[in-house]
Amino acid sequence: MSETHAKPRLLTPSRPVGIVGYGAYVPRYRLPAQEISRVWTGGMGGTPIQEKSVPGPDEDTATMSIEAARNALARAGDVDPAEIRAVWVGSESHPYAVKPTSTIVAEALGIVPYTQAGDWEFACKAGTEAMVAAMGFVGSGMADYALAIGMDTAQGRPGDALEYTAAAGGAAYLIGPAEEALAVIEGSLSYVTDTPDFWRRAYQKYPEHGQRFTGEPAYFKHITSAARAFFEVTGTGPQDYRFAVFHQPNTKFPTRVATSLGFSREQFETGLLVPRIGNTYSGAAIIGLSAILDVAEPGDRILMVSFGSGAGSDAFGLRVTERLPARRQRAPFTQEYIARRTEIDYATYARWRGKLVLK
Repeated sequence: MSETHAKPRLLTPSRPVGIVGYGAYVPRYRLPAQEISRVWTGGMGGTPIQEKSVPGPDEDTATMSIEAARNALARAGDVDPAEIRAVWVGSESHPYAVKPTSTIVAEALGIVPYTQAGDWEFACKAGTEAMVAAMGFVGSGMADYALAIGMDTAQGRPGDALEYTAAAGGAAYLIGPAEEALAVIEGSLSYVTDTPDFWRRAYQKYPEHGQRFTGEPAYFKHITSAARAFFEVTGTGPQDYRFAVFHQPNTKFPTRVATSLGFSREQFETGLLVPRIGNTYSGAAIIGLSAILDVAEPGDRILMVSFGSGAGSDAFGLRVTERLPARRQRAPFTQEYIARRTEIDYATYARWRGKLVLK
């Protein structure tokens, strides 16, 4: 892997933009990690999280994206769906190999036909990738509003370590002019390299992970490099942010990276949702951001850094406006979705997720 000597550059749109509406969605079903351990290790193995969210038999990335997007539009207020000029869905579990998820979402929300639609992929940072594109689309003046979604019904091979954390859920963000924003996006910065830490080839049912590459030089190098470069170009540091949220494949990784960057537990624990819902992949960082927006106050600054295997990170700086406290009341809070739980056993999970193939 080659090292780059280019200077980091902040991505800032010509027209200031921000989050005009946001919403999350988490399925109600939960599979305890101890239940997975019971099946595969006789209850003797350790568990990286408490439990994970599981989509119901009638839920997929499209249906969950619609729910999150409806919450985002409710918080956006009087935005006419016809004025939304892009619907972009980031996921690594699109229901069709050839058939966009984005058109299903756009149709359900009444945004068709005069809009741009597309599906995004970059492992776990597909959602923030769509947000960066929406910043540019709105910031250039080509559109007033663009909808960016990160959502997954992530898969894990039965008995694999990934099965303990691979979960379902995500969030949607309507990006629009800064003067209408609940949180202004002060800038973004991306850091990517070709690092083979996680992949799934065509026709493979389950992804594979590169073992020793997963932490270093993948997750930790990319997140810390993106965050430190963001600090450098903005002249900020951990002390300038009330909240921080990082991609959360488990509890240990984001805790370690936040501590190494100088953040306190108080700064990052609000967005640390993985112990109770698992790793929501394309929605992992942005659903943490939604939980922060549910409690943040005007003037608060937020740092969000995603991570996608393969590998790359997107860092964002946001500043909350005075519009947020009243408007966030218009849709369910993220913690309400987390609290709404129905526990299932491994047999139910295996049946719903197609782990058992009957011939």
